[in-house]
Amino acid sequence: MSDEIGYAVHDGVAVLTLDAPARRNALTVAMARALADAARTAEADPSVGAVVVTGGPNFCAGAARDVLAAAGADPVGDRSYRDLEDVYAAFTTVGGIGVPTVAAVRGAAVGAGLNLALSTDLRVVARTARLLPGFAQIGIHPGGGHFTLLQRVAGREAAAAMGLFGQEVDGERAVSLGLAWSSHEDADVEPAALAMASGVARDPDLARRVVTSFRRETAPGGVPWDVAVELEHAPQLWSLARRGAAATD
Repeated sequence: MSDEIGYAVHDGVAVLTLDAPARRNALTVAMARALADAARTAEADPSVGAVVVTGGPNFCAGAARDVLAAAGADPVGDRSYRDLEDVYAAFTTVGGIGVPTVAAVRGAAVGAGLNLALSTDLRVVARTARLLPGFAQIGIHPGGGHFTLLQRVAGREAAAAMGLFGQEVDGERAVSLGLAWSSHEDADVEPAALAMASGVARDPDLARRVVTSFRRETAPGGVPWDVAVELEHAPQLWSLARRGAAATD
């Protein structure tokens, strides 16, 4: 699939592996495009009944810093806008493909990496996993529909604590908040995620129909995700530009 996105199918489960350990799987534009392509490849394969997304020891540290820096340097430029949209597409595509999806989270899921984990239908996490927005810590507004993703999974209180106040949670706390289904020792995370996925993947046609109904019937009544992405895009670009200006003062 690419040097930084692994793709393999086992017993009807497509495993998408982020593989850029030197930067803790931070998403470059090329890596984000490859991840979206991998998700579409899984969806196009009728033998695939579920998808597992994993990053190995470090799930995803968010968008690569050069992507954010470029957006901040030229927030209204077409290239910067499209590159940031490609990073968004890494998780909006995963979240929109017509098969059940599971995130296997070890290490940290930060910013866009947390969005990626939240975009899936289910999360299996390490007890020591770190789930944190990370946006405020580097002085930028959340993006990618972050508040909507948090609220639809764990409710308004968790969305406020994490998205607004920047609180971090570990794997065990994530389960108690409803952000994840189960927590495990590190070595057991991927096997547990594959076990969850393999059950539904045994009948790919049914899996695809069931997940469509599931998503329609559990959709929140608030702002649609695509609208949330657009609402957050402009203020995030503003905050990136502000951060870039401050760095040059």
